Amino acid sequence: MHLRTMTKHDIPAGLRLKELAGWNQTAADWNRFLDASPAGCFVAEVDREVRGTATTISFENKFAWIGMVLVDPENRSRGIGTKLLERAIEYLDDQKMSTMKLDATPQGKPLYEKLGFVSEYGIERWVLKRPPQADMEIVDSKRVLLSPAQLGSILGKDREVFGADRSPLLRSLYEETPHYTMCVWSSGTLQGYAFARKGSFADHLGPWMAEDSAAARPLLHGFLARSSRETLIVDCLTSNAVALELLRTSGFSYARTLTRMVRGPNDYPGKPDTLCAILGPEFG
Repeated sequence: MHLRTMTKHDIPAGLRLKELAGWNQTAADWNRFLDASPAGCFVAEVDREVRGTATTISFENKFAWIGMVLVDPENRSRGIGTKLLERAIEYLDDQKMSTMKLDATPQGKPLYEKLGFVSEYGIERWVLKRPPQADMEIVDSKRVLLSPAQLGSILGKDREVFGADRSPLLRSLYEETPHYTMCVWSSGTLQGYAFARKGSFADHLGPWMAEDSAAARPLLHGFLARSSRETLIVDCLTSNAVALELLRTSGFSYARTLTRMVRGPNDYPGKPDTLCAILGPEFG
């Protein structure tokens, strides 16, 4: 086994691994990882073939994110995932990044605990399966697109909610699917916002932030109306009863549990009490 830095030439190999895992990422998502952290994404080669991946993203040097730990099923139980995770941690340690976060599956959680990660809060994936929708036509783009001032307000608010600036990542989502970015205002104050992205088999809502149910509801319903996909995904915080009830009543079904975990001091926790759904396990 040989570990090395991932490059954009490895994106087809990364896509092959995520397809084997049944994950929803696209080539655009792999490009986001590599654009954000060109020296912090890694592959494991066996017989000169990519058999595993791991990615890292640093958010404003406050904390880093580890994601996309993938191993070819034919090469599992050989320590490849552990070696990739250890390489990612080593890289972040070398960058003097004292805090690292990730979203763990129940299967991966024991390994992360051995490496010093502790639980922060719970997340549940909810999925909606529905009949094919008519393709959405944006006749009047001004009706759905945000002004620069609105987008700036959303990015500033997200920095408070997430705990660090991730505006380059969110801007890339907005530029790819601008009609999926929404906001709710009341008396001149931003009450909620939502982004979404197109995955390989489903549209994924997140981050979804709302101060209350009055803001949360139109954002979810707006996503349902603007997406034409048959499958929709939301990774909801288990502590947000309002968001969970909205998902239930909108036809979503529980799919799986994740645990937000942190290694090192959690000095920038953000404001998860206003967060309905995360961006995704791969991004935070």
